Parts: sequence; C-alpha cells; structure tokens
Amino acid sequence: MFFAITRRALLAAATVLAVSATGAFAQDKIRLRLSAVNSETDQRAVAMINVFGPAVAGFAAFEPHWNGTLFAQGTELEAIAVGDLEMSITSAQELAAFFPEWSIFAAGYVLQSAEHQVRVFNDPLMDPFKQKVESELGIRLLAPMYLGRRQVNLRQPRSEIDVKTPAELAGVNLRMPGSDAWQFLGRALGVNPVPMAFTEVYTALQTGAVDGQDNPLPTVVDAKFYEVTRQIVLTSHLVDWNFIAISAEVYNAMTAEQQAAVTAAAIAAADSGRAAQLAKEEELVTFLKDKGMDIYEPDVAAFRSAVQLAYLSSVFAANWPEGVLDAVNALGN
Repeated sequence: MFFAITRRALLAAATVLAVSATGAFAQDKIRLRLSAVNSETDQRAVAMINVFGPAVAGFAAFEPHWNGTLFAQGTELEAIAVGDLEMSITSAQELAAFFPEWSIFAAGYVLQSAEHQVRVFNDPLMDPFKQKVESELGIRLLAPMYLGRRQVNLRQPRSEIDVKTPAELAGVNLRMPGSDAWQFLGRALGVNPVPMAFTEVYTALQTGAVDGQDNPLPTVVDAKFYEVTRQIVLTSHLVDWNFIAISAEVYNAMTAEQQAAVTAAAIAAADSGRAAQLAKEEELVTFLKDKGMDIYEPDVAAFRSAVQLAYLSSVFAANWPEGVLDAVNALGN
C-alpha cells in the first residue's frame, strides 16, 4: 500500500494555509528551488510540477530546474548542505558517497518492488539512516520516488530453455556501467560484465561485441535496443529509487502547518510519479512483445538468493549495519 494521502486532503490543507496567511506572509513566500538532473518530461519531474508545486503554492514559491541546469549532477547535496539550494531529488548511490552504510539500499535485490520501497522507507529501520543524513548533512528526506526496475536484455535466447537461474547466464558478455559496484552486481548475476559507454551499446549489440545489456524497459525503448535484441529476462535485479530532499534548515524554519503541507505534497507527488512509472512499465511490456521480443520472468528467488549471498561475502557489505538486510527482506513481498 502506498502513502494514504488523498488529493482532497492535500488540497484542503493547502487551501487552509493560503486563506489563513497574513498579507505579509502571502507576499513573502518561502523560496524552494529544486535542482535535478532528469528532464522535465521524466515522471518524477511531472509529479513535482503538477502535484508538489500547486500543493505548496499558498506559502511557497516552487522553482524547479531540470537537466542539471542549476547544479551539476553530484553537487546538489553539497549545495543544500551549505545553504545554496533548498531541494533536490537524490539517490541512495549519492547518499552512499557520504554515508557508506547507505550502499545497502543501492545493492542488487535488496528492494523488491515499488511497494516494498515505501514499506522500507516508512519502517523504523530507516530512522537511523534518515537521522544521520539530517544531522550530519542538513538534509531531510521527505518521500521515496520509484525510478524503475533494471532487466537483462539479450541479443539471442540462451537456448531452447528460458533463463531461470544465474547459472544459465554463465558466459554471457553483458554490458553494464563501468563502476566497481555495477561490475560486481554483474558477476553476482552470473554474467561476464563488460564496461562500456552507453553511447556504444546499440552498435555493440548490433555487431555481437556484447551479448546483451541491462536497463529499465523505458531505456530499452528510448534507445531502440529492441531493434537489435530478441529477449528480455525480467530479473528486476535492481529496483531503483530516489528521494525528495529538502534543506533541514529551511524545513525547520517553517511553521508546523507548513511542514505538514510540504511533507504531504512530497508524498502525494511521489505517489503520483510512482503510479505513472509503473503504468509506463506495464505498457512497454506490451509494446516490446508487439515488436517481437520474448519477455518472461525467471526464478527471481534464485537470483535474489545468489546475489545477496555474493554481497554478504564481499567488501560492499562491510558497512551494512547488522540485521538491516534481514529486516528489509522481512518487509518484502
């Protein structure tokens, strides 16, 4: 179940704030500049523009900046920390650069679904993680945003039998991003991970330089990888998420009513973007099947077990607090 915030309740709260504001308060709105690297057509941006902005308009001036035009990717959190920016959409990967224990929320098969993300974010197990970000970086995390599920996309079917377990991906040269963390995830999945620039992937698939690639379905469609591949294995090996982040200093300077409205607006925006992204993923399955793609789900439990075992015996899990992985797994589907 997603956050139980109705649009009617959200609009009612915003209306009360707008009506009760004094003349000076109404004129001197709180400035909320948001910097993010995604485009304005991304579902996260659409939700922030269409849901968050209108909900806080009674007392705040929401100013979103997309495509990294205000602050470059990777610099937004520092900008908030020093008071040069009010809001951003950040990731577990970015937070892990400051707090290594956050890497657990960027690891393969830790998060299982969009609903699981919400349950984890709302669970007390997340409180120490959120509190550390707020106390040491001055950033408050308001709500989780669903980014999508990465899938294995192959040029040719492996055999007459569908891929069901990591063992059946042995020998596959799969293009993956070049960082150590991504290459490790590839090996845990059972493939030979090949680091390669994204701009080279289409040609590499076309010529057979690699056997496949991994990305969410929207990327498969946008990059037209369906033209040079035949099979998608719905491994969902990384259910990726972002977080709506706000300066703790700015948030703490608000009235209790304003804080409640900002939080409710962020939750409603996250819910809206999540629903839109999930619907888009479902639509793309049909689209890709119509293009002749073979799409199926493997034994996800077998993949999850193998990948988590690989992480737990690696240096990547060294900073994970004891018991957190078990607690996250217990909240799963």
